[in-house]
Amino acid sequence: VQLQASGGGLVQAGGSLRLSCAASGRTFSSYGMGWFRQAPGKEREFVAAITWSTGTIRYADSVKDRFTISRDNAKPTVYLQMNSLKPEDTAVYYCAIGQSATMLRTNRGITDWGKGTQVTVSS
Repeated sequence: VQLQASGGGLVQAGGSLRLSCAASGRTFSSYGMGWFRQAPGKEREFVAAITWSTGTIRYADSVKDRFTISRDNAKPTVYLQMNSLKPEDTAVYYCAIGQSATMLRTNRGITDWGKGTQVTVSS
């Protein structure tokens, strides 16, 4: 599977960005897609994920109520709408595909990664 992420950029605190991740190369049935991020000097961490077939969604506590993940089955593409951004959201954001949203949340069953997209939130 090839994953192409886009939509990163520079935004002021309190602003919004929307990331997109377009997938190609396989037929989707019971898979999950999601987002991880890695800030400088820190480990990569889970952000959000969605199970393709059921629509089950998982969020990290740090982004719950601010970020929204969604999917477009026709494309297929997954989106991450990020609102009320904070400087601590600054990171390289990576798209990933795996077995389910629940497994992605625990960093398991990931089969492919996309190239990262930089998100910078200024204070």
